[in-house]
Amino acid sequence: MSVIRNIEGDLRRFRARMVVVTAAILLAFLVLVLRLFYLQVIRYDDLNEQAENNRTAIVPIVPNRGVIMDRNGVVLATNYSAYTLEITPSKVVVPLDELIEQLAGVIDIQSRDKRRFKKQMDESKSFESVPIRNRLTDEEVARFAAQRYRFPGVEIKARLFRNYPYNELASHVIGYIGRINQAEKAKIEESEDSGNYRGTDYIGKLGVEQSYEAQLHGTTGVQEMETSAGGRAVRRLNSSQAIPGNSVVLSIDIKLQKLVEDLYGKRRGALVALDPKTGEILAFVSKPTFDPNLFVDGIDFENWQALNESPDKPLLNRALRGTYPPGSTYKPFMALAALQTGKRSEKALIADPGFFMFGNHRFRDDKEGGHGMVDMYKSIVESCDTYYYTLARDMGVDLMYEQMKPLGFGQITGIDILGESRGVLPSTEWKRTTYKKPEQQRWYSGETISLGIGQGYNNFTMLQIAHAMGTLANNGLKMKPHLVREVVDVETKVATLVAKEPIGQLPLTPENLEVIRHAMVGVNLEGTSASSFVGAPYTSGGKTGTAQVYTVKQNEKYNAANIDERMRDHALFIAFAPAEDPKVALAMVVENAGFGAQNAAPIARRVFDFVIMGQYPAQEDIDAVQKGQATRPIGKPRPVASVTWPPKPPEVPEASPPDKVASEAKPKASAPVAAR
Repeated sequence: MSVIRNIEGDLRRFRARMVVVTAAILLAFLVLVLRLFYLQVIRYDDLNEQAENNRTAIVPIVPNRGVIMDRNGVVLATNYSAYTLEITPSKVVVPLDELIEQLAGVIDIQSRDKRRFKKQMDESKSFESVPIRNRLTDEEVARFAAQRYRFPGVEIKARLFRNYPYNELASHVIGYIGRINQAEKAKIEESEDSGNYRGTDYIGKLGVEQSYEAQLHGTTGVQEMETSAGGRAVRRLNSSQAIPGNSVVLSIDIKLQKLVEDLYGKRRGALVALDPKTGEILAFVSKPTFDPNLFVDGIDFENWQALNESPDKPLLNRALRGTYPPGSTYKPFMALAALQTGKRSEKALIADPGFFMFGNHRFRDDKEGGHGMVDMYKSIVESCDTYYYTLARDMGVDLMYEQMKPLGFGQITGIDILGESRGVLPSTEWKRTTYKKPEQQRWYSGETISLGIGQGYNNFTMLQIAHAMGTLANNGLKMKPHLVREVVDVETKVATLVAKEPIGQLPLTPENLEVIRHAMVGVNLEGTSASSFVGAPYTSGGKTGTAQVYTVKQNEKYNAANIDERMRDHALFIAFAPAEDPKVALAMVVENAGFGAQNAAPIARRVFDFVIMGQYPAQEDIDAVQKGQATRPIGKPRPVASVTWPPKPPEVPEASPPDKVASEAKPKASAPVAAR
């Protein structure tokens, strides 16, 4: 019986175990079925997308950047595509230095390339590819392709490069593009346009390139590529083409721009010439200039150091950011303010003994012995300092501020490129907020006197002074200055003109404006700049200026020969023409050149001859003006149309466009395709 009971007990335990095992198996199968249902039904779309992503890659197609042209259609910035050799640090399996040395045995890699690579790598993330060599030849592409297996993490890409065919010409206006840094990248990623910058490595950094980035960039396209297990592109599955950026047409005449830059020669300075009726800028010169092509690949240390440490400051846009005391070019505006406020009448006379005493300080006039009895016309034509010393005393600093501010002095003009300086138009409030110490915040009456002749705290840009000159020439109607004339849609070819935007009509009486313009015409006919306008077949108005850089003591006399060249006076000039119906107004400075009549007015005369008469000066005349040795034109001028400039832009390397390279398993060394 006990044996039977043991057998029955074993059977019960066995059956129980079978039930447990069966339940476990059924439960396991149920889990598998549920998991299969979850994967095949619930997560089907998600997993299918992941599988597709493992099989495919989305490759952005960077659009061709829009071209920049002058008002006559001369191309000033364009593109070409070229092969680059690039390294992705995160994919490299050997030390970078060792890899670069191995690459140097296949591709010519110079020390400059290594330094640039290191600089760009420091600014990039490890998974981003960084160029080690740009502009590979077809032979170099073929040579690397044959040995590509040796270099994991290294590949050849075709990238778009910006080209500035006329090098240093108008570089401050055009600007340049450069590699996107981390701060810019973060800003782009936070913007609504982040998707449009996928694959983009370069953006505008200065000038029109920077300010019109949105119009020039274009729309990024995409390619869906099937890839192998190793990540190599096998075939193109789908694509949407990139849309090139729009064309930006400047208002400047590049031939006039070149003429002015040539007339400056090696001298430093700035000139802004504009159409007073529209605000279009015809020439926007800052000297010296720089070659924007240096920045396209990433500027090397030696060139950067040369530009950044040069005492001539070639990277400074003097027309936009350089501020200068206006000197005697301020006098016509002071005279206008006097008429508007009733502080002087046109015929009121003051006696000029050659100096003005204020307290114990003697303010000297420019003419030894003085100008005698001076009215407003004579004060402008002969540039009498004493007249404006007394006027400044009578007006006071705050009244001058109230009158000059509407003309744009010390104010942002709103020009369509970034980086404009405000300058300084002084007032008692300005001084209180500028200085920290109480004794510095106080305005002293003696500080007012020198303001009348454009000295003291006065500091303005040539853009501001040209803007004020244009407003005076345009009967008090202020027009917003702009460098871009129109934007042309790359697809529709429709040009959108930049609006001629009036800022406002100043309450200047026509009679007062006529008094000032008449006196400025007198300056060019019989005054300080008359020698530069001898024989001109048109009538123009102007005003010379000489602005102090170095303060001469009361008991000393200014002698340029005894002063360091960079401490000598600046030469300034403002002008408009034709006097009856102004088509151009300008302001200019030649740094440390001395008298405006000798070194600035001659350049203005050539600008007017170009714009009004269609004349281009003889080469001998250009050479003489560069040296400050010509006032009126010498030699026989040429018709502007006959001057064979601009030359044909130099040819740039060509390569397959980026979308073609992205679709190939290997780069080819076959016939290249030009960039669009």
